[in-house]
Amino acid sequence: MDVAGREREFVRVAGPDAAYYLQRMVSNDVEALGPGDACPALLLTAKARVIAPLVVLRRADDDFLLLTEPGLGEAVRALLTRMRLRAQCEVEPEEHESVLLFGGTDGFATDWPGAHELLDTGFEPTLSEEQLELRRIEGRVPRWGHEIDGRILPAEAGLDATHVSFSKGCYPGQEPVARLHFRGHPNRGLRVVELDDLPDYDAPLLHAGREVGRVTSAARREDGTVVALAYVRTEVPDDAPLALAARAG
Repeated sequence: MDVAGREREFVRVAGPDAAYYLQRMVSNDVEALGPGDACPALLLTAKARVIAPLVVLRRADDDFLLLTEPGLGEAVRALLTRMRLRAQCEVEPEEHESVLLFGGTDGFATDWPGAHELLDTGFEPTLSEEQLELRRIEGRVPRWGHEIDGRILPAEAGLDATHVSFSKGCYPGQEPVARLHFRGHPNRGLRVVELDDLPDYDAPLLHAGREVGRVTSAARREDGTVVALAYVRTEVPDDAPLALAARAG
């Protein structure tokens, strides 16, 4: 069993209308959660650009805890407060310590496939930040500020498979998310690639001399090889050789 520390910010949404309010604000089906259950979700703009990735933990019928990324807690709180209108619920920050647990069954479902998340356990990490980052890249787990930002659509990062319900009611961004899912496909997708050297963030990727993507994260394995996450155009075959564009200067 491996344990990794995870930086988080937390927002509590609680009150008689909390479930109803979150159901119409986030991309996943939070009303289907029972107490103690959780699911990954997204806060989106009307054009389906990501405002914040979330994990929604239902602590009681009328008490939810939203886990988001460092630096996003206040944006989540402010947005949910502003859009609350007549919904009877409180929206306020909380403080907790979070860890990821690999190989165990304790905790709740999170946005990292193969892991569970736990709060305020006092567990000491067994994985370093570098080891966790390598595991994240090899597992194709997108990260805010790297693979997830205001430029991407959820389907491009594969978030439509994990963070979105296509059977629930309306929420901001639902129409473009559903239209792309049912009637089209993204022009690019997130891939794990191996490279010859550590690239800069957003470094262009080439195939047959043509720019076909960009690198978002990279790490070096113990054997010296470099593994990276990159957005690559979908028409490029999965086994196509990719190369970094030459650095300027």
